[in-house]
Amino acid sequence: MKTVKQNIEEILDTTTDQEDSDQKYDVIVQVDTGFEKAHRNLMERAVEAIRNRGIVVEPRDIIPAVGDAFASSLKSASGKPTASAKRRFRTQRSSLAAQTALASLKGLAAKQIAQQSNNALKILHKRRGFTVPTSKTKAEGRSAYFWSSASARALLSRDELANLMDIDGDLATVHRNRRLRVPNISEPQRLPENVQDSKASPWGISATGALAAWGAYGARGAGTRVAVLDTGVDATHPDLAGKVATFAEFDGSGQLISNAPRDSDRHGTHVCGTIAGGNNSGRWIGMAPDAELAVALVLDGAIGGTDAQVLAGIDWALNQNVHAINMSLGGLSLNPIVQNTYHQAIVNALLLGIPVVTAIGNDGHQTTGLPGADLFAFAVGATDVTDNVAGFSGGRTQVITSSPFINPGFLPLPYSKPEISAPGVAVTSCVPGNDYATFNGTSMATPHVAGAVALLLSATANMINVPAQQRAFLIQDLLTGSVEKLGESGQDHRYGFGRLDILSAVGHAREQGF
Repeated sequence: MKTVKQNIEEILDTTTDQEDSDQKYDVIVQVDTGFEKAHRNLMERAVEAIRNRGIVVEPRDIIPAVGDAFASSLKSASGKPTASAKRRFRTQRSSLAAQTALASLKGLAAKQIAQQSNNALKILHKRRGFTVPTSKTKAEGRSAYFWSSASARALLSRDELANLMDIDGDLATVHRNRRLRVPNISEPQRLPENVQDSKASPWGISATGALAAWGAYGARGAGTRVAVLDTGVDATHPDLAGKVATFAEFDGSGQLISNAPRDSDRHGTHVCGTIAGGNNSGRWIGMAPDAELAVALVLDGAIGGTDAQVLAGIDWALNQNVHAINMSLGGLSLNPIVQNTYHQAIVNALLLGIPVVTAIGNDGHQTTGLPGADLFAFAVGATDVTDNVAGFSGGRTQVITSSPFINPGFLPLPYSKPEISAPGVAVTSCVPGNDYATFNGTSMATPHVAGAVALLLSATANMINVPAQQRAFLIQDLLTGSVEKLGESGQDHRYGFGRLDILSAVGHAREQGF
């Protein structure tokens, strides 16, 4: 992660013709809330687990094998493990849940996180006189303040942007407000015979164990809600009717402009169908057909979207009582050194108990996209019906060179992406106009995993009672550790640790007392 000065210098060195003439730079300004200092202990524990995963060859080693003590200790009002449980947690060195359970941290509510962000904004304005748009700002070119990432979109002149280098101490980062396109997908002209022969559901629903989990555990996602940040949704489609609990549309500056559901493309409806679609077509198309959806339109069809739109969508989603966020979107990143535009928002979601499931990108081996490349994003690659990785599926080693919450002795910190893979080739789901389509893309793999989160929560009695600060980490441990092992031993750039197996994940969760 680069310093504020380095980021600003890079923006100024890559001036576009439009910016050179109008002298305006469209940027995301992120304030320093003291977030890293407050959460340093927890973050160091999480980073330690990620470092240890680098040498894990058996995915099952990730699952916190501490039995009922883990569930009962994390179910208490304080969320603090007993001394006995602590001793066992320390042996689970590659488990995010076990390691973060060792940290002393009181659970935070979204309101508390938002207040911390607003306080930091006020301090910046008072000390430096630099105006960052607030939620009440409606002027042209201004945006709402994005509380989960403590950031805002701003239009600045060259001099205003350069002057930000002098207030480094109050800023966390400055990045371009990138333009994001609807992810590239392809529609296969010929379907393999074994894809055509999958009659009860599209092949991915059965291959990941969802159909078997419904029968074995009598759960199909009831009581859960998944946020989908995408091109929107056709809420009238028979497979989604009554399942879209809430909807919001944001413009390029991050302003809420509508609550009327629509899909500006086909992408969002397809993703929603794979998460929670029913069987109107005669086949079950969704991983968790009894789950609800909270959908944000953050990519406007051919126009695309911006980082500001997505950050606004994350804020909105975190206020909708969701249990997971699906982001089948991103912007190509060719540099292994990761920008931290989404980092704080993703970590805050995790601390609220909400995994952020992201597509790793469709530009092939040794490429990734943000937010999927972020250290704590739960990134997903794509496989086909024969469990081969899709050639378009991204993945590589990323590097963090500096960070306020990582022990300097651990830097530079390399880590691998993706974490997991799922069906992303020849995936059939619903599209607007009461129709269906079959697409290829990591965008199609990601909702299999987000739907699996809903299925896992509905099939376990105690998982929802785990304190928020461990719940998302525990969910990711269980899904990652229970995969169908494919590719190289351990985590590789193609499959992650392996292909999603929700039937196995639920079994391991119940065995651990959840």
